[in-house]
Amino acid sequence: MPAKTLVRVGAFAAVLLPIWPASVTAQQDSPPLAIVGATIIDGNGGAPINDGTLVIEGDRILAVGPAASVAVPAGAKVIDGTGKFVTPGFVDTNVHMSLAFGRGARVEEHAAYWPHHERIILQGLQLHLKHGVTTVRDSYGVLRPMQRVKKKIDAGEEIGPRTYLAGNIVGWGGPASETFAGLPESEISFFAEQMNDEVTLGSGEEMIHMTPDELRVAINAYLDHGPDFIKYGATHHFNYPAPIAFSPRAQRVIVEETHRRGLVAETHATSLEGLRLSVLAGIDLIQHPDNVGNRTITDELVDLIVERDIVCSMLINQFTGPSWQFHLRNMERAREALAEAEAGDRQRRIPPTTAEIRRRVQDTGLPQPGSVMEGRWTTKRTNAKKLIEAGCIVTVGTDNTLFGRGGVAADFLREEPENMEHQLPGLGTIFAIEGLVELGMTPSEAIVAATRNGALASKALDEYGTIEVGKAADIVVLDADPLADISNIRRLSMVIKGGRVIDVDALPTNPIALDWAAGTLQGSR
Repeated sequence: MPAKTLVRVGAFAAVLLPIWPASVTAQQDSPPLAIVGATIIDGNGGAPINDGTLVIEGDRILAVGPAASVAVPAGAKVIDGTGKFVTPGFVDTNVHMSLAFGRGARVEEHAAYWPHHERIILQGLQLHLKHGVTTVRDSYGVLRPMQRVKKKIDAGEEIGPRTYLAGNIVGWGGPASETFAGLPESEISFFAEQMNDEVTLGSGEEMIHMTPDELRVAINAYLDHGPDFIKYGATHHFNYPAPIAFSPRAQRVIVEETHRRGLVAETHATSLEGLRLSVLAGIDLIQHPDNVGNRTITDELVDLIVERDIVCSMLINQFTGPSWQFHLRNMERAREALAEAEAGDRQRRIPPTTAEIRRRVQDTGLPQPGSVMEGRWTTKRTNAKKLIEAGCIVTVGTDNTLFGRGGVAADFLREEPENMEHQLPGLGTIFAIEGLVELGMTPSEAIVAATRNGALASKALDEYGTIEVGKAADIVVLDADPLADISNIRRLSMVIKGGRVIDVDALPTNPIALDWAAGTLQGSR
């Protein structure tokens, strides 16, 4: 049994609760835990249960309902939930917690961090849990060290959220590749080549050149490494250019073999036609369908997504809240600069090049003659609204990384980047949930997207995602009503993961920090 710790939850009476330390597995013979008198928001989107009781036994929900109809078991530890609000734990369907990023020479900087890789992964996962994110799906990363960390969490040796791992984005060649970073093999170092191999594990760019029969063998070889789901690159990484990577029948092979293992198949596609081919191939989920090459998503494509119940994991945190204000300021400055340049350059006889036109569109968000492209951030926001209004199954998928947009690698060599807070572990997820309301959802719909729909993304709704009898006791307790104001999801009172009350103040348990001036890692075990 854990030590009994005196805990005050908000303003209600002190109670003795078992607070599980990071290295101890909860005992199945521990007494039940009951939260009494709280408002329970079950994640299904219906009316909340006022004056509700929630009973947890072991790692499962034993009972839930109005206090008048739910008996508290004898010997249970009771929390007075008066004035509190209970929701399912939050789910982020697109994070990146390992050292799988870098551009150009930045890839080399991973070498300094590699000996600390598992600690870095664990820290990122624990920061999610600290903010009430009890489940994450890591959709691109270095599979083997992440699997070791996940194994420790599952065994109770470390504390962390429920974790699903994809490893490589199938068909891409790793962080220093042509498909991911626009880097020809002739221009990368031996370390970068090794890093690419460690990320891809045989699932890289060579797959694009295979026949369907060869691809069937290769994808099964990758599946044998044990990823929890498959994400494949239907196009190259970036918005422009975004050539299609796999033929229609090749995409069907990837999806069929993934489904044969009972796993979710999803895609990253940054062109309209590339995404359409993936939808027709039978995918279950689309990562950032808001981003289709700086184009407005077509009605035809939206209709297909809705008809096929494909989950849309959207990068809401990148174009709502403070991040959206940041982009608006940049676009306004770019528009002013363009107006000044055009005013001073009226005698120019040479027409702008297509590259100049693309830059103008990207920088200003304004359409330009001769270009089909639209503004990068304005289009993402438009597409997200369009998918939400059409009734797509929406989840939050943030691209959260350990130190924001720059990742762990290399930011100590430059000034700390602006506009990165929205991609920090856990915090970025909170920004995204709030952003759903900014884009038109009700707070209740945003909570469903962040809980129930997150479980749907891994075909695990029978296991977690809502507060129902028999499901995993992944619970968030809030000090204020998120249905009245979605920002109240920041008013965190308690996090329960698998029936364990988490000491969020102790997370991360063994932090690694960057010394920005010296460029060194701080913290040791």
